[in-house]
Amino acid sequence: MVKTALSVEDLRVEWLATPLGLDEPSPRFSWKPQVAPSSTIPQAYRVTVGSEGSTATWCTGWVESSTCFGVECELALQPSTRYDWGVELRDGEGGEHGPFTSWFETGLLQPGAAGGVWIGRDRYADKEVFDPPTDDDLSSAVRHLEPPALLRREFTLAEAPVRARLHISARGLFRAHLNGERVGTDELAPGWTDYNDRVCYQSYDVTTLLQSGDNALGIELADGWYAGYVGFDARRQGNHYGTTPMAWAVLEIDCGDGAWTRIVTDDSWREAAGAIRYSDLLMGEYVDLRLDPGPWTTPAFDDSGWARAAVLDEDLSTIVARRDEPVRVMRRVPALSRVHDENGASIYDFGQNLVGRVRVRLGSLAAGSKVVLRHGEVMSEGRLYTENLRTAEATDVVIGNGSDCVFEPSFTLHGFRFAEIVTSGPAPEPADVEAVVLYSDLKQAGSLVTSSPDVNQLLSNIEWGLRGNYVSVPTDCPQRDERLGWLADAQVFLPTATYLAEVDAFMTQWLRDVRYAQSPHGSFADVAPVVTNFFGDGAPAWADGGVIIPWQLYRTYGDRRLLAESFESMARYADFLVAANPDLIWTRRVGNHYGDWLQVNADTPRPVMATAYLAHSLELVGRAAAVVAPARAQRYRELADGAKAAFVAAFVQPDGRIQGDTQTGYLLALAFDLVPPDLRPALAEHLVRTVEATGGLLTTGFVGVSLLCPVLSSIGRDDLAYALLETDRYPSWLYSVRHGATTIWERWDGWTEHGGFQSVKMNSFNHYSLGSVGEWLYRYVAGIDQTADSIGFEVLAYQPRLGGSLTEVSASFESVRGRIVSRWERTGATATFELTLPPGVRAEVLLPAGDSISVNGEARPVGGFDLGSGTHRMTVAGLTGTNRHV
Repeated sequence: MVKTALSVEDLRVEWLATPLGLDEPSPRFSWKPQVAPSSTIPQAYRVTVGSEGSTATWCTGWVESSTCFGVECELALQPSTRYDWGVELRDGEGGEHGPFTSWFETGLLQPGAAGGVWIGRDRYADKEVFDPPTDDDLSSAVRHLEPPALLRREFTLAEAPVRARLHISARGLFRAHLNGERVGTDELAPGWTDYNDRVCYQSYDVTTLLQSGDNALGIELADGWYAGYVGFDARRQGNHYGTTPMAWAVLEIDCGDGAWTRIVTDDSWREAAGAIRYSDLLMGEYVDLRLDPGPWTTPAFDDSGWARAAVLDEDLSTIVARRDEPVRVMRRVPALSRVHDENGASIYDFGQNLVGRVRVRLGSLAAGSKVVLRHGEVMSEGRLYTENLRTAEATDVVIGNGSDCVFEPSFTLHGFRFAEIVTSGPAPEPADVEAVVLYSDLKQAGSLVTSSPDVNQLLSNIEWGLRGNYVSVPTDCPQRDERLGWLADAQVFLPTATYLAEVDAFMTQWLRDVRYAQSPHGSFADVAPVVTNFFGDGAPAWADGGVIIPWQLYRTYGDRRLLAESFESMARYADFLVAANPDLIWTRRVGNHYGDWLQVNADTPRPVMATAYLAHSLELVGRAAAVVAPARAQRYRELADGAKAAFVAAFVQPDGRIQGDTQTGYLLALAFDLVPPDLRPALAEHLVRTVEATGGLLTTGFVGVSLLCPVLSSIGRDDLAYALLETDRYPSWLYSVRHGATTIWERWDGWTEHGGFQSVKMNSFNHYSLGSVGEWLYRYVAGIDQTADSIGFEVLAYQPRLGGSLTEVSASFESVRGRIVSRWERTGATATFELTLPPGVRAEVLLPAGDSISVNGEARPVGGFDLGSGTHRMTVAGLTGTNRHV
């Protein structure tokens, strides 16, 4: 093939690469054009879609546009059909390039009509015995947990299939097996959704797992989020959606005659318990290998002693196709060392706080011999510290059966850096112990490396915080009895998350739960999914996530459909706030008013924070309306202006001092543009004063921390932003780094030299909210930012900020339009910059002040200038400072 000047990579359908089981009726296509030479950019595209074995095709025709995302398919799609699609590009000289091809496959489209029922264990079947409780190794929390169900069905095929697809879901967690082989690599499938609204199904290509003759399909079925422990509310920690997990499956088989044979879940299936006595996401997993039934997923297995599976529900109306990538095993981390505590237990250090489970090779494990694994994030005085887990036991147990044992749980996960292993036999060597890391399979979007090892460790901590808490839904912490999808945590961290990973499909999936949890009055909840009556109206900054998150995703990915899907809920929320607070000062219907959660030595008045968010949400609803409902935009713009005026009148003094006089108060007013232009300089001075008054330390909590460095840079005080970044005094980001943190702590004072551990009632060592400074590092330090009106990084605002001790920064970011690369290096009074822009992207450049500027070897007048796609090298000589731009 002749190499073309234009090429395409990263072809996606609904933000997914080659999705199997897509049920979107009009899926959207996206791609990233690549250019060689850089002067060639695409001027038009043509997308063609065709189904396998059919002459029916659809084509956009040539469309004069550089758009590379959001192209909707208008072909009437058929179920269980593979479609090939391709894109061609045309350059400015009329040259055509391509086609560049990929594929996707539809799912059932209407899963409720595909057949099958929900099956599982009959909880009401007569038990043989029920003896009085005795003392044993089971706690009261796990004593009555049911063992996961094993479900199996045999069937016969006249010949091996030419194609076969397994569509499967569970109210609970499933693992599927065919003829002794595990199906797929997904973990904790089908993930967590609000099961009252929907449960996702996943599709697998199982063609090669089937054979002519006898076959066996098996499903392991555990409680998971559906019936297991979730959350912190002791009044209702489990059975949030039901008491018994259940499975649904449709196995479609084409043996070559073009007609599909279907094997579905029904009352012909058999059910029994296996080696797992119980498995719970919070409590852990208990496996007794003496109870292993043997090769139960093979057709030769005798299940005559098994019970008939129960039909638990016939309503399939809530089954929908999954819209994002599932949780998978993403990394494996070997144990680095082993120590023994005062009781002789072996404790293994993986060197990284992470989320997943432990895999350990135990050798020959005598029948009845017990091995116990406990998990913790930190050590305290030579022992495993678990007090901060609250009621989560995070304990896995395996009982031997006399055979060699490699133990790894199946349906639980823990947040930990250390694992304690107690065994009556020899302690495993570190080489025999590894951590299996689980998180949603998100493609990495960004990377950033600096000349500072401390800042690089901070960046690593931020990234691991995302990995540990993006497990099916964006959670607050992965270790204790909580693990909820808090909206404030998600919205303050989202700008950072979009630089680290491609979270478009992940967040789109979760936002449906956010919308479903919206109250009849219009308030978003503090968390989604909601699993406790603890929550009523959403709190300021928390409920506002239902507005802020869709808008941020639109800005980042240009996803107009998601904005349109979210708009009515956004507008209902705005209307709710205004109806409850007609004076536009948010003091009523504030829910669990958390304020600037975990602020340090400061008390931002709650009405100040709430009203700032009221004005901000009204403004964002107005901006969203301008995109998807223009006729409604003016009303929300006027309401936003009114809320800003009310904020100034109620809380801002003539000299710019804001009620409470806290860093967060000034940050909110400046970041959300709440005050007239003539007041901004005074607010900026007060902000600087409040930072300097603490000796150059922050006081912000969850709400203010994400705004701190960006606002300081926006007012020309990069020096203060860098000083806050690089200090290692308490409270600061580097304080935890200096004390061994490998993830972001929940609290600035999670552990301090002067106070030890914070309250065990709430003290997570893996909690990404305070890691929202990552956005500033990408946007301001590396300069990968977009202009205020840009969507999808079409126009960069390239203004890299030099400062602090940093002498080098290298960053890249996979935007929706292609890869952006920024590098800079400073030596004395000279700085060099390199910027690579993908096709169709330009940058408005403003470099640090100096005596002279050269761009690609040519002198430029000092001042701002524009650059187009390609790689550009720039030099600034005679630097006069690090905190201002010309």
